[in-house]
Order: sequence, then C-alpha cells, then structure tokens
Amino acid sequence: MRDVGEDPPHDHDVIVRAQPRDDGEEVARPDGFYPVSMDLEFSGEMWFWKGPAPWHFVTVPDDECRDLESTAALVSYGWGMIPVTARIRETRWRTSLFPQDGRYLVPVKAAVRKAEKVGVGDLVTVRLTVDV
Repeated sequence: MRDVGEDPPHDHDVIVRAQPRDDGEEVARPDGFYPVSMDLEFSGEMWFWKGPAPWHFVTVPDDECRDLESTAALVSYGWGMIPVTARIRETRWRTSLFPQDGRYLVPVKAAVRKAEKVGVGDLVTVRLTVDV
C-alpha cells in the first residue's frame, strides 16, 4: 500500500458504522445512533473532462450515490462536496467527491493514475471512506 493505515472490512458494498450520541444534540436516526463513517466499494470507468480545469474522474454508480446522500448533509461543504479517502488498488489519497447531476464524481490525481498505470477508458475498482 502506498499509504499507511489499515483498511476496514469489505464484506458488503456499504458499511456504516455508528455510535450513540449522548450530547443532547438531535440525532440522525431514531435509534439514538448516528453514522461515524461510511465505506463504499464500486467499479467504474475512468474518464477525462476537458473543461477549463481538465481532470480525470470515475463516476460513482447510482446505488452508491443514494447511500452517499444519506450522509451528505452531515459532511458536505461548499457546493455539496463530500470529503473522502479514496483508494484504487494500492494507492490511497484524500480528495472530495464532486456533485454533478444527482451523482458524485471521484477526481483521480495524476500521481494515482501514474502509480497504478490507469488511464481513460480503464475500469477501476474504487474504495471510498467518508468520515462524518
């Protein structure tokens, strides 16, 4: 791995860990628990956006986007961005998901593409951890 830290288990596509809140704040769920992180894993095709600030992305599939929406209000900042730790193969990096047309995009840095030898049109498996 090109980053330190242990990966969470990936028995399911989505793992939501929760802990009780006892600080008197309103809780996100009626059972008295609120999510503290969310882990997602999916595959998608790498694509290139040729806009004024060109960038490579992988689009998060619809089902995972619906899961992300459940935590977006707790973690998003400016323009609905969601901070995550992303991983493709052995390379991990911190980034933020871009919202676009009801979906989210994972920006993939040049260093990640180079390290993992991936490019436009390649199918990649992406793991995301959203900390809330």
